[in-house]
Amino acid sequence: MGAIALLVAVTGLPMPAQAVTQIRLFDIDYRDCPPEMAKGTVTTDGSAMAANCFLVFGKTENTSARPVYNADIFGRVLDANDNPAMQNRTRLGAIEEVPIGIGEFELRITVPANQPTPLKLVQFKASGFSGRVRR
Repeated sequence: MGAIALLVAVTGLPMPAQAVTQIRLFDIDYRDCPPEMAKGTVTTDGSAMAANCFLVFGKTENTSARPVYNADIFGRVLDANDNPAMQNRTRLGAIEEVPIGIGEFELRITVPANQPTPLKLVQFKASGFSGRVRR
């Protein structure tokens, strides 16, 4: 029996359905982290490597009728040679709350220092729920 079916069976109360809301991300760019945020390393196979810190920022468009909470940000970060700068990662972070209409977001990423810049930010999108989701 699924968790929701079990909860309905135990409580007798139907659970409200929460659909995933897609959020458009646009005007995406990045800049170096300020010095107080820039200290970082990337661990690969247990060894630490020098890393560069960047803030990815842009705008959100929520066309639903409700704010969206805990929206996961997905995208690909490529180096100047079109190689993945963040291996095996497409989920890059989350936006705590996406307002109705146009909003803004900012996300910190660390990239191995040996990845040549400028970075290319491609296929960025976000999705979340209209109700709060426990993490």
